[in-house]
Amino acid sequence: MEFRIERDSMGEVRVPADAYYGASTQRAVENFPISGEGVGRRIIWAFGLLKGSAATVAGRMGFLDQKIADAIRQAADEVMEGRWDDQFPVDVFQTGSGTSTNTNANEVIANRATELLGGERGSKLVHPNDHVNFGQSSNDTFPTAMHLAALDAIHTNLLPALGRLAETLEAKAVEFADVVKSGRTHLMDAVPITLGQEFSGYATQITKGVERVSKILDELGELALGGTAVGTGINCPDGFARAVIALMAERTGYALREAENHFEAQAAKDGVVNTSGALKTVATSLFKIANDLRWLASGPVTGIAEIRLPALQPGSSIMPAKVNPVIPEAVMQVSAQVVGNDAAITWGGANGNFELNTMMPMMARNLLSSIDLLGNAARVLADKCVSGIEADAERARHLLEKNVIVVTALNPHIGYDNGARVAKRAFAEGRTVREIVIEEGLMTPEEVDKALDLRKMTEGGVL
Repeated sequence: MEFRIERDSMGEVRVPADAYYGASTQRAVENFPISGEGVGRRIIWAFGLLKGSAATVAGRMGFLDQKIADAIRQAADEVMEGRWDDQFPVDVFQTGSGTSTNTNANEVIANRATELLGGERGSKLVHPNDHVNFGQSSNDTFPTAMHLAALDAIHTNLLPALGRLAETLEAKAVEFADVVKSGRTHLMDAVPITLGQEFSGYATQITKGVERVSKILDELGELALGGTAVGTGINCPDGFARAVIALMAERTGYALREAENHFEAQAAKDGVVNTSGALKTVATSLFKIANDLRWLASGPVTGIAEIRLPALQPGSSIMPAKVNPVIPEAVMQVSAQVVGNDAAITWGGANGNFELNTMMPMMARNLLSSIDLLGNAARVLADKCVSGIEADAERARHLLEKNVIVVTALNPHIGYDNGARVAKRAFAEGRTVREIVIEEGLMTPEEVDKALDLRKMTEGGVL
């Protein structure tokens, strides 16, 4: 490999000759050989958006030569598009402020802009600090990038996926409206319910998840840019951050604004913790739904088997013809991971010290992971599982007719104590509640038939 020599405030560094990054990035690569995982496409996109917008505003305000500003904007746009993702080699587990990633972005954009202006990489015709980082600090750019990346991920992935899942569940709720089955509480038999009612509950869980996630978008739209090093805004011209944020809002279509209090925006990451909490709730919903589907489809001979999931792949390397609920199981694993991500984010949020949180790269990694995992899992659950679910109405009816808990509907007629005794006798003798009630003369056949109308029992009230 050929190298070039670059210099920073600490001395000379050998950098790969063809690299767009420079000395500070190379030091970070050598210092953090930890996970082999970079900050990811969304953070790189956010830095491209931020740096290009900042250069545009700096040029308009006369702080940067217009040719330099235009070159930075073009280079930053290329970063946004993903052309230079391989030039962001810094490990996500790095300095807690994200300085190495901010510097990485500054160097890549500066060298690419230098090249666009006819200069050589490393010559600093466009300077990474003086030009690309004008009016900024790592301490306000990284939290800004976190929020931008999360907003974009939620808008482009999570919310559409959850909307798709909610629609699919709602369609099944309508399709299964007349499938009467046994309700279950504590995993034990309970009074009748329709499969449609059960699925309507799932659909509402997801709809409420959409509402919860949507509520935190406003908080994510508040950006730390303008606080620079400690929140005072030193070296940031008046109105600069506000104008950059307005331009980013125009370019993305997202509701963005400057932080009301820069000290809070940089020292604390409560908005990220709050966002993660909403994601954890969505994960909890997905786990409950996926696990229920797995139970309802269990069998198909010795389990509940009231529904049939799409058969997607062989389920065993030793048991022929076995098919497993692979999609629900994958979704449940995603949910568990998101809960784990939230625990790390919460701990990271608690570890802001004085004027800066120094757990930001990890928090950003976990937040973006949770958003994309949930979005992808919700879409897969909708398209590869829920949309193809079939009800076994005959099986559901068969199980319900054996359910002695339907005696609950007779409480207003024969009383709780008689009902308990009848249910126990029916279960012990393998007979129906109807037979025992008539045999004991507690109600006439006509009265029992009216009160034990299984479909009407799902509608509430006294029969």
